[in-house]
Amino acid sequence: MTRFTLHKTEGSARIGTLHTAHGDVPTPAFMPVATLGSVKAVDPNDLRRMGATILLGNTYHLYLRPGVESVRNSGGLAAFMAWNGPTLTDSGGFQGFSLEHLRNISEDG
Repeated sequence: MTRFTLHKTEGSARIGTLHTAHGDVPTPAFMPVATLGSVKAVDPNDLRRMGATILLGNTYHLYLRPGVESVRNSGGLAAFMAWNGPTLTDSGGFQGFSLEHLRNISEDG
């Protein structure tokens, strides 16, 4: 269960902790973008040393490359990324429409 603990507010700003099943994320958070399951040229251990507590991936790009089977065969996204903390993935909905030349939508989805 994900929950949020509010620690302090000042005007519209707030400081808190996002509690997830895979670890806590202090907010505001430094969230490196691992679009395809990795942050280019940066090792997951280095990301931790830089203060990253969560990584952001893109579902649509992961679907295109490396693909569902590659991620599944690696043991899931966390294992594929060699990341043992929280991850956030966006839907990729924007890319699904903006990169229409890469998609094929049929009557079955």
